[in-house]
Formats: sequence, structure tokens, C-alpha cells
Amino acid sequence: MEKSRMRLTTLFFLVCCVRLVTAQNSDDYTRYELLDLSSHSFRILYEVTITAPGTTFYYNTLRKGSQHKVDAVVDLASGKPLSWLVVNGVKAKEQGHSSADPDTDYLQVRLNHPVSENSEYRILIDKTYMDAESYFSIDDKIVFHRSLGIKRNSVILPLGYEVVSCNYPVQVMMEKDGRLKLSFVNRGPVSIPVHIEGKKLDRIVRPSEALKSENIPPGQGRDKSKVRIGFAFPERAHQTREIVYFLQQPETNSFRLYHDYTEVREGVRNYLNVVRAGSKASNPSAINLDTGLPLKVETLRGKAIIDKGIDIGNEVNSDTEVIVIWFEPVKKGESTRIRIEETYTDPARYIRIGDELIWDRALGRVHNTVVLPEGWWLTANSIPATIQLNDQGLVQLYYLNDSPDDIDVYLKGLKK
Repeated sequence: MEKSRMRLTTLFFLVCCVRLVTAQNSDDYTRYELLDLSSHSFRILYEVTITAPGTTFYYNTLRKGSQHKVDAVVDLASGKPLSWLVVNGVKAKEQGHSSADPDTDYLQVRLNHPVSENSEYRILIDKTYMDAESYFSIDDKIVFHRSLGIKRNSVILPLGYEVVSCNYPVQVMMEKDGRLKLSFVNRGPVSIPVHIEGKKLDRIVRPSEALKSENIPPGQGRDKSKVRIGFAFPERAHQTREIVYFLQQPETNSFRLYHDYTEVREGVRNYLNVVRAGSKASNPSAINLDTGLPLKVETLRGKAIIDKGIDIGNEVNSDTEVIVIWFEPVKKGESTRIRIEETYTDPARYIRIGDELIWDRALGRVHNTVVLPEGWWLTANSIPATIQLNDQGLVQLYYLNDSPDDIDVYLKGLKK
């Protein structure tokens, strides 16, 4: 009975929430590795999530004007290769791709199994494009100029090049081999004409051994009077965590939420959700998004956390509460994506005063969505967000936080 209830709850939220996530294309990520300029080529590593139930083939458009070579397609959950073919638009349309352009080629990927209800299918496409109109030189500079429609991207310069120009806000970080990575999340609803210029250095520079990464927290958790030597900040565009809050009627001080997370570390077998001080969590459940199957969930408090040998990374006291989601240990080359759902009650940060609701909470994920309760309209919002009605006619706000710090979201609404 408990498993059935959990599956029904999960299905309800999947149906209600899938548009919130997929509308933002927040799961897809593309990495462009610029190769030697003389080849005018770049390697593309494209991570994509398929969500439509029953899907057996995935079609990736091969852009016109580029010479393309597909190197591999991999099932990200199992790490196993997938079979694929390059087909023309006529063939693609005959085999189910209804919007295929007859004059365009497509990479047709056969999935190992149809996408089931309550699940997603994650794949990685590894291909190389030769495109002299996108990757070329001007004087002594290399230029990458390309319209990018995927929301999350990174561009890696060839070894021995510095960045001297970029027309879109990016994070910059050095890879272990010394190549420079420029990473960003597209904030807008349309493609970005990205223009990046690089210049060859006099010598090849590699990461300094003296500045090894330290576990220094970003944001308010650090001493802002001192420089952060060796601070290793995350690549926000490639982070896989996203969260959706469904505000309940404010007199309950409660909100239902789900958040998604991908685990890639070999041997890891659980996910820990440490409940924020001042909040109370209830009705937790979780599923494996790769299979749609429910996962074991435990709520542990105080000494029970220590007795289970759970390391939460902080001191455990009698008030400490953690929700533990268990799954099969991740094997080498594999990954596991999970969805956790729970209800939070937080009278300190979500309240009703008269006919007004106030929600005041720090959000740390890249992708955050807040849905107002039925019968309420938005009157104030402190952090810029995109706003629309969801499928149930409720107002939802989407916050893209592409910095390593939290954002303090403050919003208000009035009773209709």
C-alpha cells in the first residue's frame, strides 16, 4: 500500500511538473572542444534527456553547412553504447520524426528500451563538426562564432590559448590539462550568437600545483575579509540539480517540492538531504528517474544518524534531521538520476499575514521554480524571474541562478 501511494504521488507530480523542467531545456548540456585551427573542427559532447513516454528513437539534427562525423552515442545510466544511423529527413519522417526537414540529415539513435512512464532516458552524443564559418581566424586570433540554442554550454579553447574576447557572460576555469573552459547558461528564450576570440600564448601554461583546490564554501559561509586561495568553484552550467517548489495555502506554512539530482561517483549508494534548520520535512519519497522505480527513503534524526554511520559533513546534534535516499551503488562508467519529493513546513520563511502571503528563502540551485498556490496572485518579487501560467493555471516563477552563491528570493502575493 505504501509503495502504491508513493508511486501515485510521484506520478501526480511528474505529470504536473514535467512542463516546468522540460520547457526550460534544463537537462541538456553541450561541450564544444575547439580542435587545431587548421582543421576548422570542433568536438561536440551533447548530453540530452528524452522524456516522452514510449519513445524508442531519438533524432539529433545535424546542422546544415557543417561536415559531421559521429564518434559514439552512450546510454548515460548504464554507460553502454547505443546503436545509431545517419538518415535523411525523408527517412526520419517515415520512421516517426514528424517534424523532420526533408533536406536535413539526422542522427537516429535507437534507445535500449522505450521511455517508460515516470522516467527519463539520458544519452551522450559524441560527434565532430568541421565548419569554417563557425571556427576560423582573424589576424592572430582564433574565432568561434556560432548560434547556440541549448541552454547549458561550455566552449574549450585549444591548449596554449588565452581568451581575449567573449560577448556573453561566462565562467572561466582551467581544465586539468591546461585548456581554458568558458561556461554559461543561456538566460533568454532564444538562441545566442556566441562570439569568442582566443590568442596564442608564448608558452603553454598548466594549473599551478601550489594552488590546489580547497573545500572553501562560496557565498555567506566564507570570510570575506580574506582572499580564497585555491578556491574551486563549480561549473554551474554542468550542475544537474534542479528544484520546483509548490506553495501550499500559506496558513499551513508548507510547500511541496521535488528536486532532481544525478550521481556519477563510483560506489556512492545514497543521497543525503539535510533538512534546513527551522524547517520540518514530511512525506518524503523518491524514484530512480532512469527506471521510474521507487527508492527506499529513511528520515533520521540526531543519534540515529550517527548509529547508521551517515556522514553529513557537519556536526550532528539532537535537532539534526536528514532524509536518506538509498539506491544501488554507482558502478564505474554508470550514473544514477533520482527525483526526491517531500513537504516542508517552515513558519519562519513562509507565512500569511491577513490577505497577503510572504515567501522568503535562499535558493542555491541553478534551476529553481516556485509555483503560487491556487487563488493567489503575485504582487512582489525581489530576484528577476520569468513568469508564466502552468498547465493548472497557477502562476510559476523560474529563477536561473548561474553564480556559485545563493539567491535570496522574496516574493509576496494577495488573495484573489
